[in-house]
Amino acid sequence: MELLLETVALYSLKLAYETEGHSPILRDDPLMGGCDREVFELLIRRGDMAGIQREIGRCLDLALGAVGGVDTVLGRELHRLAADFNAVQKLDDLYAPLIALNSYVKDIL
Repeated sequence: MELLLETVALYSLKLAYETEGHSPILRDDPLMGGCDREVFELLIRRGDMAGIQREIGRCLDLALGAVGGVDTVLGRELHRLAADFNAVQKLDDLYAPLIALNSYVKDIL
């Protein structure tokens, strides 16, 4: 699950910051900040749902801004998927909304 969380964060940051003709954002990029696999592994081990949602939410907010906000078709769907992700209260229930988010941000990238 750590890899999936990191991937959602990476794709979100790519949407927000990566521009054509410039170096791509990679997993070890400083922009990733607290959204790397080790951080997510620690948050999962602690059972810190709020921490996981906070870190992913920060990245999704940037992606939402990059697609034009909630007033766009892409933004409304991203916002809906983010809300589903944030509604999860147990780690065991996190996988399905995370897969949906991952697929969506990957597709719109």
